[in-house]
Amino acid sequence: MDFSFTEEQTQWREVVRDFARRELAPQYTYWDRTGVFPRELWRAMGRLGLTGLRVSEAYGGSGADCVTTGIAAEEIARADFNAAYAVMLNALLAEVMESHATEAVKASWLAPMAAGERLIAIAVTEPGAGSDVAQIATRAERKENAYVLTGEKSGISLAAVADAFVVFAKTDPQAGARGVSAFLVPRDAPGVEVHKYQDMGHVAVGRGSVFLDHVEVPEDYRIGDEHRAFYQLMKGFDFSRVLICLQCLGAAMQSLEETADHVKRRRAFGRPLAQFQGVAFPLVEYHTWVEMIRWFSYRALWLRDRGLPHTKEASMCKWLGPQIAVQAIHECILLHGHYGYTKDLPLEQRLRDVIGLEIGDGTAQTQKMVIAREWLGKEYKPY
Repeated sequence: MDFSFTEEQTQWREVVRDFARRELAPQYTYWDRTGVFPRELWRAMGRLGLTGLRVSEAYGGSGADCVTTGIAAEEIARADFNAAYAVMLNALLAEVMESHATEAVKASWLAPMAAGERLIAIAVTEPGAGSDVAQIATRAERKENAYVLTGEKSGISLAAVADAFVVFAKTDPQAGARGVSAFLVPRDAPGVEVHKYQDMGHVAVGRGSVFLDHVEVPEDYRIGDEHRAFYQLMKGFDFSRVLICLQCLGAAMQSLEETADHVKRRRAFGRPLAQFQGVAFPLVEYHTWVEMIRWFSYRALWLRDRGLPHTKEASMCKWLGPQIAVQAIHECILLHGHYGYTKDLPLEQRLRDVIGLEIGDGTAQTQKMVIAREWLGKEYKPY
């Protein structure tokens, strides 16, 4: 067993951490307060290679392994939780698009995405279908050499700023999960409208709804075989769920380290706060949880890099990581006293931001259903 990163991965981690501290951390709260999407920072991440980690060199990426991608997600999230979407979302999109999209789509969209020049959102969730993807209502009907899409997508990350959407729609409404197809839909296509949400967190991410009113896209813009998109997506989720976990843990660990420094400096009753067990023990407990889940996450990515089963492990990461991160950041706010409750510190924003990923890519309840299915057997799945 070898729990160490390679020399290249260790160097990469230092490069990303330095960039994140210098370019991202100072503006983390600014983007939240202004509601402006930092497109130039997205391009800067593209120049460093962060937006094209899972894109092959043939399309302008680096073809990095999953562990290396996880390192980037964790380190970016330490500095700017929302900027880590550039790693996580693009990694998921690269998995789906490079494996299944036509050359026309890859040539036009994959390289600009890898460079951070074009933003692509993934549009699955709907008002009446989230975790149960098989029940989506959006339709895609054939029209000669094209498809016409009609429906509504909700809770879509980057909806307000994306240049295109990978939309999942029913091409066979009677076939459940076996009737779902995916399409690349440019934002400027006639019939596309977007409504931005006023979210509790993730303000800079621009989450919102996407409305499709008889939107016509060429057949070449279908991603993968007709009716097979559900299975393509599920394989991608096994990756993005682990990255989300590391994203949340990065924010939690940064908060814990800041709080550890605070309680060592702050004094009460003639002693540093850190000497009181009521202060030190909660920090120690969450530090332990975060470290344990963190290494389990890298094991899941290690399994993926080797082509080994990891669906159960990905869902374990997804339900436990965000939950512990939220609890840890909450504790950090309390240990800072009322000052931690102000917007002078980034703690309250991290809490709001991380809560959002207790929902995205499947709630804890959904993940537990996946784990039950994978561990107990499909005949015992609770749905």
